[in-house]
Amino acid sequence: MSLKKYLTSRVFFGQVLIALAIIAVLGYLFMHWLTFTTDHGHEIAVPDLRKLTEEQVEDKLDELDLDYELLDSVDFRGDYPKYSVVEQDPMPGTKVKVGRKVYIKINSSGFSSVRIPDLIDKTYREAVPTLKALGLEAGTITYVPNLGKDMVLEMRYKGRNLKVGDRVLKASKIDLVLGDGKESYQEEAVDSTATPPAQETTTNEQ
Repeated sequence: MSLKKYLTSRVFFGQVLIALAIIAVLGYLFMHWLTFTTDHGHEIAVPDLRKLTEEQVEDKLDELDLDYELLDSVDFRGDYPKYSVVEQDPMPGTKVKVGRKVYIKINSSGFSSVRIPDLIDKTYREAVPTLKALGLEAGTITYVPNLGKDMVLEMRYKGRNLKVGDRVLKASKIDLVLGDGKESYQEEAVDSTATPPAQETTTNEQ
C-alpha cells in the first residue's frame, strides 16, 4: 500500500483517533495529579487565634491541617488573657494552602516594670509623651501655687511621692502635681493685742 493510500485509509484515521484519545486521557490524569500534589483550588481560611492559648491553637490548627510557629512574647496587654495569642500572621480569614504555617505572638504573664523618668521642671506637654513612650499613663492632675505654669513639680503613684529612678509596672497611672502659674504670699499675721516688751530703765545714783 502506497503512503497516499495509507494516509487516506480507515486504518490511519483509526490510529489517529486512538492516539488522540490516549493523549486526552494522559492529559486528564496529569492535571489531576498536578492538582493533588499542589492542592490547587484547595485553600483554607485561617481561623482567628487571638485570645487562645498555645494548646488551643495547636488543637484548632491540627483540625485544619495547618501548622504554627511561636515567634515571641509581647509586653503584657490587659485586654488579653495571660499567655494568649495577641498577634498572628497570616491574619484571620486569609486563604492558605494545607500545611501552611501560622506565626503567632503571645501575651506575657504580667506587666514589666520601668524606671520613672525625670519629669521635674518639664511641662505637662513634654511629660505626657515621655510617660507614653515608657508604657505609662498620665493620671490625676493637681495644681498648686507656683510661677511655673503647667510645670511638673511632683510625681506621685497611689498617693506616694516618686523619685527619679523608682520602678513601677507598665500601664501604671502617674499622678502629676503642676504649677498653676501663680504664686501666693503668706503674710504673717500681726497680733494687735500683744504686749510690747518692757523697756529696761537705768537709774544713775548720785
